Amino acid sequence: MTATMNDTPEASSTPPVHPASTPPSAKKEKKEDSFPVFLIKLVLVVAIFRSFIFSPFNIPSESMLPRLENGDYLLAAKWPYGYSSYSLPFSAPLLPKRIFASQPERGDVAIFKAPPGNDVDYIKRVIGLPGDTVQMIDGVLHLNGKAVPKQKVADFVIPVSVNTDCLSTEFAVTEADGRQTCHYPQFRETLPNGKSYNVLDIGRRDADNTVPVLVPEGQLFLMGDNRDNSMDSRFPAMEGGGIGLVPQDNLVGRAAIMMWSTDGSANWFLPWTWFTAARWERIGGTF
Repeated sequence: MTATMNDTPEASSTPPVHPASTPPSAKKEKKEDSFPVFLIKLVLVVAIFRSFIFSPFNIPSESMLPRLENGDYLLAAKWPYGYSSYSLPFSAPLLPKRIFASQPERGDVAIFKAPPGNDVDYIKRVIGLPGDTVQMIDGVLHLNGKAVPKQKVADFVIPVSVNTDCLSTEFAVTEADGRQTCHYPQFRETLPNGKSYNVLDIGRRDADNTVPVLVPEGQLFLMGDNRDNSMDSRFPAMEGGGIGLVPQDNLVGRAAIMMWSTDGSANWFLPWTWFTAARWERIGGTF
C-alpha cells in the first residue's frame, strides 16, 4: 500500500510548476517596440505599391485638355513599361538600367520624367515610336508621311472655376443660366493603330508647322492633346519649356484610372466644400 501511494515521485511535496508569466514592464516594452515596427512595415508596403503597382499623380495644367483637366488626380500603372530608377521613390538610383522593359503603344497617355532635368513628372500622349517620322503640317499630324485623320466634332465646353479660366476672351461664353464657360474647337484624331482620342485646336500657331522628325531607337515623340497649349516634343528640351524627344528610360507609368477630380473651390476648413468642389462625373474613368 505504501509503495502504491509513492508511485508519483514527490507528488505530495512539490507545488505545481506554472509557466513563467511576462513581467508587466516587458509587456509594455513589447507594445512600444511594435509601433515603430508597424511603421517600418507600412512604409515598405507603400513604397513597393507605389514603385511597382500603382502610383498617384495630379494634373496641374491644361496641356492635356480635353481628356485631363487641371485638378484631376489619377492612378498610373507602373508595370506596363517596365521599371527603372525613375519608377522608385525619389528616383533612387538602385536600378542601373530598365528591367522588364516594354515599348508603349501609340496613343498611350504616359507619365515620364521630363528632359532635360529628368526630375519633374509630365504627362503626354505617345505619338511617335522609334523609326516613326513625325511632322505637323497646317495643324494636321502626319506620321510616316501620311496625315492622321482629324474630324471636327462638337466644341469642348468646360466651366470656369478656380482651376480653369478661358485661354482668351474669344472662347468665353455666358450660358443661359448665367454660368461662365469656355468653348474650344475640338477634333477627333485616329492613329494608324486605331486608337482615337479628342484634341483641341484653337487656331493657327507656329507649332502647326514643324520639320519632319525621325524618332531614334530608345526614344519617343510625345504631344499634349491641347495642341496649341502644350510644350512637348515639338519644342527643344529646356527647363520650363519643351521636352524634345523623350528617352524610354524616363517612363514612369501609364495613366490608368481617374481617382479624384476637383474644380479647386474646396476649403479645408469648410468640409462640405470638399464634396461641392468634386467633379463626380469624372471620377472612376479609365484610359
